Amino acid sequence: MRRILLWFLTTVSTLVLLFGYRTSTSSTLPDDEAAGGSATPSTTARTTTPSPTTTAGSISGSSALPVAGTFTGSTADTRWGPVQTRITVANGRITAVDLVQYPDGNAKDREINADAIPQLVDETIQAQTAQIDMVSGATVTSTGYLESLQSALDRAHGA
Repeated sequence: MRRILLWFLTTVSTLVLLFGYRTSTSSTLPDDEAAGGSATPSTTARTTTPSPTTTAGSISGSSALPVAGTFTGSTADTRWGPVQTRITVANGRITAVDLVQYPDGNAKDREINADAIPQLVDETIQAQTAQIDMVSGATVTSTGYLESLQSALDRAHGA
């Protein structure tokens, strides 16, 4: 009887410890916030304009983009702050994507977006559509970027 009781208590204790353990990926706060930093994200305008010579293919969809213009997408509210894009179209092609707003409220946001934003912009210009892959490790920014980019493309098609 003692062995069964000891085995049962050991099993229960192990399960409590196992399910109570918080991994580094289970945190909902960025590193700066967890360390006592600000929980309020800030936004800053930033322009990332790759060379138009890197474009390939044509815009997908039922109608071509206007010959020229600049179109700003709606603001996508994400968990870490707003994301908003602006596209520049010339000769019916996306020639530049600028980020009007993106999360940069702490060092982790700035580090993630320094890698993610150029990748998203380059892939958009190559694909000429919002049907691009998200950047691993920057899911929140990628989701907001794609939502705002699609909005900008919709406005360009409607112009």
